[in-house]
Order: sequence, then structure tokens, then C-alpha cells
Amino acid sequence: MLEQYDAALESWIEDSVTHSDDDALFACGYLQGHVAVVLAELEVEPEQDLAALDQKLVKCLALANEELDEHDFSLVEAAWQQLRQRIVAQAA
Repeated sequence: MLEQYDAALESWIEDSVTHSDDDALFACGYLQGHVAVVLAELEVEPEQDLAALDQKLVKCLALANEELDEHDFSLVEAAWQQLRQRIVAQAA
């Protein structure tokens, strides 16, 4: 599972770097750091499914909501939804 998440992340980053504007690149970079931490945490846990990933990312996004202004947070939230869709599509 974790390999699929990482592969989805890498392909999403590549697409973002190639096709995105500055706002999307910011969100991509910000989210990438959080996803890397979450994937490292999941490596040592028994549950590594999409629900576990979602749960951990929700906690990270709660932190992001405190750190970022409203506009930047909405960018990061939208980036997570794009990445999540990519993960689901690649897992299918």
C-alpha cells in the first residue's frame, strides 16, 4: 500500500511541477512534506489502508489550518483532494 501512495505522490508532484501555477506549486510542496511524514508514520503501524492515510492527513490539515492563512489553507486542502483522487485511481 505505502508504495502505491508514494508512487501516486511522485507522479502527482511531477504533474504539478510541469503544469501548475505558483499557488498550486506552493500547495504541492507544503502537502508533500506532510504526506512524507504521514507515510513514515504508517510504515510502523498495522493499518496502512486509505482510511489510515486519511485519518493522519486530517490531523496534518488541522495543523495546517492553524499555520496558514485562509487562502493558502484552501490551496493545500484542494491539493490533498487532488492527490487523494490520484491515490484512489492508481489503487483501482
